[in-house]
Amino acid sequence: MASFEITGGRKLHGEIVPQGAKNEALQVLCAVLLTQEKVRIEHVPDIRDVNKLIDLLKLLGVSVREDHSAACESGRTFEFEADRVNLDVLHSPDYREQAGTLRGSIMLVGPLLARFGTAVVPQPGGDKIGRRRLDTHFIGMERLGAEVEYKRGAYIVNAKKLKGTYMLLDEASVTGTANIIMAAVMARGTTTIMNAACEPYVYQLCNMLNSMGARISGVGSNLLTIRGVKELHGCTHRLLPDMIEVGSFIGMAAMTQSDLTIKNAQVQHLGLIPQVFRRLGIEVWQRGDDLYIPAQEHYEIERFMDGSIMTVADAPWPGFTPDLISIALVVATQAKGSVLIHQKMFESRLFFVDKLIDMGAQIILCDPHRATVIGLDREHKLRGVRMASPDIRAGVALLIAALSADGTSRIDNIEQIDRGYQHIDERLRRLGADIRRV
Repeated sequence: MASFEITGGRKLHGEIVPQGAKNEALQVLCAVLLTQEKVRIEHVPDIRDVNKLIDLLKLLGVSVREDHSAACESGRTFEFEADRVNLDVLHSPDYREQAGTLRGSIMLVGPLLARFGTAVVPQPGGDKIGRRRLDTHFIGMERLGAEVEYKRGAYIVNAKKLKGTYMLLDEASVTGTANIIMAAVMARGTTTIMNAACEPYVYQLCNMLNSMGARISGVGSNLLTIRGVKELHGCTHRLLPDMIEVGSFIGMAAMTQSDLTIKNAQVQHLGLIPQVFRRLGIEVWQRGDDLYIPAQEHYEIERFMDGSIMTVADAPWPGFTPDLISIALVVATQAKGSVLIHQKMFESRLFFVDKLIDMGAQIILCDPHRATVIGLDREHKLRGVRMASPDIRAGVALLIAALSADGTSRIDNIEQIDRGYQHIDERLRRLGADIRRV
């Protein structure tokens, strides 16, 4: 098991390019199964979860070729060709083991069902951040005419022919919406999805599918209409920059009093992210498609117009993404003022705050969903401690805390961080951070 050893207190400086979006990658990589023609995907991040999914596609018989001539700092380019998919692999121990360690494997169901009429996926793994139910996925498949059976730790889904229908999703699940879209694009007739997730990841997936010959309208809204087609074709698709990385770098710059430029941030797809960090007192300037965060000695949390304490809460898009709640919380520890952090969607995501308290932060954990942060305004710096990363986003929040702390910190279980952040230690060293992998 690897660890990061970080000596904090260094100011960073320079430019950083966000990787390709992890959550988008996990969707569009599954979509290559919808056609036997070549699909080229650019800006693919070199992270554990994405690499696991690529290995899973190879196991299924998908031909995968990396175009090394197109590689860059922020991602890679691959060509996929799913013309020789071996469905027998779905019942093999290797497939069960590999798919079971990756939550993104659930999104193989939609494309496999659409093209081959059958899919198998074990109960998937992923972050331990609370209940993450899969009902939306499988209720949607059943509405399209599939039969779902849970047997010996795996979901087995079969359908002779999918048929379009109207459905109102019980929750605006991003992965559930993506899975149902991929199942519906080749269903007979028209599918209408109400209360669809409208995150940029789903927007990108729909645009990719339309470029492959799908007929999806309402893209970017919560009402999607999908007219089924007989087949899809190849395409070239480029991933957006990872908005979670962009938000993480904004928080890192503020905590370490650093002068940082985030290049090619695709600001129009960031939603409320810059606005929420500005309400925490952080200066975020837009320069074309870049974001510039100047070094700040102090930053002060705003209050609501009636003078009451600021609340930062997550919500489905276009609300503030839950993946950045951990970052907002750690940033608030060194701000002037107080804020209530309300994590509505996952009941275990705030449990990492005990590690911040060990570092000297003033945080009251009200319940599994809410924490009040009393900012220290840098009067008392955090101190280096040894800790472990419980999940991807909390791990990076702890990394940001360690970069700003006095002394040396050690973060264990950094495999969690590697699941979502590409070569983060190397990239931070180029900015001047004192971090090494041990």
